[in-house]
Amino acid sequence: MESSANEERLAFGKMEYGCKHYRRRCMIRAPCCNEIYSCRHCHNEATSVLKHFNRHDLVRQDVKQVVCSVCDTEQLAAQICTNCGVRMGEYFCDICKFFDDDTGKQQFHCDECGICRVGGQQNFFHCNKCGSCYSVALRDNHSCVENSMRHHCPICYEYLFDSMKDTAVMKCGHTMHCECYDEMIYREKFCCPICSKSVIDMSREWKRIDEEIEATVMPEDYRYKKVWILCNDCNDTTQVYFHIIGQKCGRCSSYNTRTVAPPVLP
Repeated sequence: MESSANEERLAFGKMEYGCKHYRRRCMIRAPCCNEIYSCRHCHNEATSVLKHFNRHDLVRQDVKQVVCSVCDTEQLAAQICTNCGVRMGEYFCDICKFFDDDTGKQQFHCDECGICRVGGQQNFFHCNKCGSCYSVALRDNHSCVENSMRHHCPICYEYLFDSMKDTAVMKCGHTMHCECYDEMIYREKFCCPICSKSVIDMSREWKRIDEEIEATVMPEDYRYKKVWILCNDCNDTTQVYFHIIGQKCGRCSSYNTRTVAPPVLP
């Protein structure tokens, strides 16, 4: 009878539990406020609506206690429940105290990042200068910006490093959420919000502007006027003829430029 009861309990433990973020068979006790939540994201969402001085995020590595969702036993964080023997998560990281049944995400722990990531360890490498895991397709194929992922998305301002959303690495090396990047391109904004460099190949657009300028003659008063410009793409400063449509960089032929004060001569 006891054996049969245990089998039923283990079978019951295979039922789906968890929250909108993760499937798991345990809840965590937040050491910061001593409350029980399904996961750290549930905790952070709940505390984000509190008064400013009460808002706080849960540090995943600080979690010590979990509560089994099958038998309600509170215990030290581990993959197997000490009371009913159910596996509280098919994937378990003892460092992050992270449980998840959806192993199709191919979770792995990155020692350099200090957190768990998804997508399969074989598909990522850790860039020490950028301070995060990047797709192997970007190995030796991206501009390094120190700690580029340890910043907020310049569009939605969510912290990127441990965000659950996919991240895009732009040509300049700066990062933002993929969905924010797509929205930016959809709205025809083609410059990085941080450094103003072009994020896509603009050669076709520059050629179109060349043709438009050629067809648009400036009034006599402005035809020979010169201005100093700074190119956002190559960072070169040059003096060029002013045109109402745009100023072309003499070095890289980009129109992603802005007028600046003349350089101060020594």
